Amino acid sequence: MKITPRRDYMLSLESVVMTDIVLNMFIFFFISFSLLYTFSKNPGIKVTLPAASKASPQEENITVFISPDNEIFFNAKKVNIDQLAGILKERLDASKKKIVVIKSDEKVSLGLAVKIMDSAKQAGTEGIVISTAAKENAGK
Repeated sequence: MKITPRRDYMLSLESVVMTDIVLNMFIFFFISFSLLYTFSKNPGIKVTLPAASKASPQEENITVFISPDNEIFFNAKKVNIDQLAGILKERLDASKKKIVVIKSDEKVSLGLAVKIMDSAKQAGTEGIVISTAAKENAGK
């Protein structure tokens, strides 16, 4: 009598499992980073703040950014100087704190900064803060 060994074919799913894990990680990181980008407090506008001995406190205020190219941004949206007073008035009416923070690059022209301060005063602000960065060696 001839005995033949039984042949079981094992199906290997190692590559399928690894692909599933990698795709799940990709989805997790994609959603996480998109939420971080969406809900970040500071928009992605790069400005080099001038240095001062004491930096202004970071609070939830109405912030206007001035880029090094003399472009004005409010809530990460580019605005015109003529539109700024109306936008600030709407935000100041809805806000408890009537303070406008100006974050500007140190190389921005003074005339543009003064125009923005004038627009903020026309909108009814109680105070204007110019944001600065703390000096590296303030104690020396």
